[in-house]
Amino acid sequence: MCLAVPLRIKELDGTDAVVERDGVSRRVKVNFIREPKVGDYVMVHAGFAIEKVDSRQAEEDLEAFRELEQVLSTL
Repeated sequence: MCLAVPLRIKELDGTDAVVERDGVSRRVKVNFIREPKVGDYVMVHAGFAIEKVDSRQAEEDLEAFRELEQVLSTL
């Protein structure tokens, strides 16, 4: 099973970007994204941004991840 996570672009340098979620940053490639911009949300899988995502949808997805993490932390 594959999982992609919505992350916000914080920095761009050519085809490299720094993306962030809840204070955690990582570098990814944005080769597959047309006209990436700082502030865009992108779905990231295996170190690559694979598509842009609407900010409202990204926030809903991130909230679901947070809820899941909270439940799993109580197990």
